[in-house]
Amino acid sequence: MIDDVLGPSLDVLFCGINPGLMSEATGHHFARPGNRFWPALHLSGFTPRLLAPSEQHLLPSYGLGITNVVARASAKASELTREELVEGGRRLAGLVAEVRPKVLAVLGVSAYRTAFARPKAVVGLQEESVGGVPVWVLPNPSGLNAHWTLAGIAEELRRVREHIGR
Repeated sequence: MIDDVLGPSLDVLFCGINPGLMSEATGHHFARPGNRFWPALHLSGFTPRLLAPSEQHLLPSYGLGITNVVARASAKASELTREELVEGGRRLAGLVAEVRPKVLAVLGVSAYRTAFARPKAVVGLQEESVGGVPVWVLPNPSGLNAHWTLAGIAEELRRVREHIGR
C-alpha cells in the first residue's frame, strides 16, 4: 500500500486503478518507467516541468493529488477482483466527499465501470458524480494500455485542465 498524495483545495484528484509492483516497492505512484502518467501530466500543462515519481509530494502545490481505487499492489490491474473494485469505489466516494476536489479523474475506464456500476461509461466527463464531485474518466496511462498513445493521454488530461479553468 502506498500513501495518498493529498492537500487542501485540490483542483484534481487523480485516481489510479491500483499500485503496480514498482510503485509498491518505491512508495511512489505511477513509478514504472513505462508509465505515461508523469509525461502526460506535464504535456497537458498541469505541471511546468516533467516530474519524477519521487517528486509526487510537489503535486498539492499544483492543486493536484493522487489516490487509487484499490490499495493492493499487483503486476496487472486485471488481477483485481470485482469485489475489490466495488469496495474501492465505496472507499473512494468517501474520500472524495471529504477532500472535495473540483474534479475526480479516474485513470482507467474498465475499473471505473466496475467500481461504480457504470458498464457503458466512456472516456470523458461523466453524467454522474462521485462523493458529490464531478468525475472525468481518463485512459489508463500504463504502458500495457497500447490503445492510447502518450499524445492521446496528454490531450485528455488537457481537456480536464481546461474544464476546471486552468
